[in-house]
Amino acid sequence: MTAKGGESAGKDVNSDEVTRHHDLQALRGVVLLLAVVLHASSFLIPFFGFWPVTHPYAWERELSANIYIYILSAINGFAMPLFFVLSGFFTASRWQRGGLREIGMDVVELLVLPLLIGMFTIVPLTHWVFAGFDFKSFSWPEHFYHLWLFWYQLLIVAWFATVARLGLRFRHPLWWLLLLLPAVPQYFMGQTLGADVPGEITAAPAILAYFLICFFLGVFLHQRGIEIRRWWTAGLPLGLLVMPPTLAILYAGSFGVIDPDEPWVPFAAAALQVAYAWLACFGMMGLFRWIADRDRLWSRYVADAALWIYFGHLPLVIWGQTLAVEWSVDPHLAFVLIILGVTGVLLAAYAGGIRHIWIGTFPCSNRSPLVPTRNPVR
Repeated sequence: MTAKGGESAGKDVNSDEVTRHHDLQALRGVVLLLAVVLHASSFLIPFFGFWPVTHPYAWERELSANIYIYILSAINGFAMPLFFVLSGFFTASRWQRGGLREIGMDVVELLVLPLLIGMFTIVPLTHWVFAGFDFKSFSWPEHFYHLWLFWYQLLIVAWFATVARLGLRFRHPLWWLLLLLPAVPQYFMGQTLGADVPGEITAAPAILAYFLICFFLGVFLHQRGIEIRRWWTAGLPLGLLVMPPTLAILYAGSFGVIDPDEPWVPFAAAALQVAYAWLACFGMMGLFRWIADRDRLWSRYVADAALWIYFGHLPLVIWGQTLAVEWSVDPHLAFVLIILGVTGVLLAAYAGGIRHIWIGTFPCSNRSPLVPTRNPVR
């Protein structure tokens, strides 16, 4: 078919065949909500100055005995790769339906405007919180904090539009090699399970390459009409088996199991991290095919509200952590209360009015039905 603007879309599609991919929409929402859990755990891990608040618990436990390093690693190892896989999938769906011109309009509304708004609202607020609530030390933020997600997605969609205009259609079986390629940028990242967190406005090449690969894999899955199967859920327990040796290699000095100076260690760490990422990613897709394959109120609401919660959660999380340290709250109780409190406050704001105005819908196209491939994902 010919898409809007005279551009040839990826595949022929029956314009009457419209679906919403309820499972993948819900999964994308849950992945973003996991960011609240990840950031809530960060003050219970010895980050050596990276995180602005540290609970005494972080220094009282050996790293191998700290449950929160496992929680953080489990989430960080797959959440953002999976988000970009899903982003690629839905971008390809939009491309197939409306062409690059419609994607361009979506980019302005769903990425550029939120990023601009965030740079003058949530980013300065987060910067102030990171500075210890001290206005005297306030300076203009040098990076996007958690809103790097919008920035990197904007850059990656620009890459996609460029190669799509050049005629690539992402259907050849060689695109399966994308499953192996993340090991290359992963090798150049820091000592944490999963991708590094961008620290500056300037895009880090290794991080951008890593998520670009994930995004194009999502495009490929859509264009090939790959069917998601429930049995993919088996990837989750397999991923949990891969995680302990991965952490033992990554934190060899702290875990005391492996000599960190062995030359094979960085190669093994990169390979195992990528293996864990894909096992968890495909496992989560299979799980949500199992539990959210139909239009349910909870999954639709999660999908609609998740990006708003992601957008506003970080300063609230750090404020809650500061109070927990000042009041000497039990670390495990503080962890749970911060998650429930921050999510509850932002959900209440969403339900109380944010949902019904522009700012409640700008981060997501969830309310617009998406077009499936000729062989819809089942």
